[in-house]
Amino acid sequence: MNTFTGKVALVTGAGSGIGRAVALGYARDGARVVISDVDDRGGQETVNLIRQAGGEAAYFHADVSDATACQALVDFTLRTYGRLDIACNNAGIGGESNPTGAYSAAGWDKVLGVNLSGVFYCMRFEIPAMLQNGSGAIVNMASILGETAFAGAPAYVAAKHGVVGLTKTAALEYGQQGIRVNAVGPAFIQTPMIAALENDPGLNAMLVGKHPIGRLGQPEEVAELVLWLSSDKASFVTGAYYPVDGGYLAQ
Repeated sequence: MNTFTGKVALVTGAGSGIGRAVALGYARDGARVVISDVDDRGGQETVNLIRQAGGEAAYFHADVSDATACQALVDFTLRTYGRLDIACNNAGIGGESNPTGAYSAAGWDKVLGVNLSGVFYCMRFEIPAMLQNGSGAIVNMASILGETAFAGAPAYVAAKHGVVGLTKTAALEYGQQGIRVNAVGPAFIQTPMIAALENDPGLNAMLVGKHPIGRLGQPEEVAELVLWLSSDKASFVTGAYYPVDGGYLAQ
């Protein structure tokens, strides 16, 4: 498939999990891809996987909770490939597990900094770059917890709800200028972020039980939705939130 031939894509948090699957999908379908993460080893591994498959990719270290780093990331993309057409703002962290009345202020700031401010900072610099082309597609990684709640995760839930609202706002602002902005809401996906949970048989069984499909998701299953939203096949789709959740929200 050559869906993204001639396009340049940027993926944050692409050193593993969903971000890596998205980056590999963009490259497989013809895009040149900028890989970003704070995990330099993982990020470079993703670049190597793309190159081994015959694709083109470059790596840039960026902590998305730092606005200056996000600007530098987009500047690097423009210097390296001359344009930016697609962005998947995927970088995120889980944070501590505590009820709201016991959640640490530092933990709150950290989760909001990466999971919400990081999405805003990236869009703040991605959008002007895309306006230079007269078009673009942004997919922000929310969560099922962008629509519902989960006890013990107030910062994560608040951040992901914020990502959905931010996505809809940007879509309203830039739709007539050719930029589409959508959000994807994965349920529990088998990634390094939840690997520790899988080591607890009781907790793992509880999580699986929340998905009517009877299992956790795979990163590639999320990536396929992101790829569609990033493509011209979704040309009339913007300002939307799409769960990919094995039926989690249907209960």
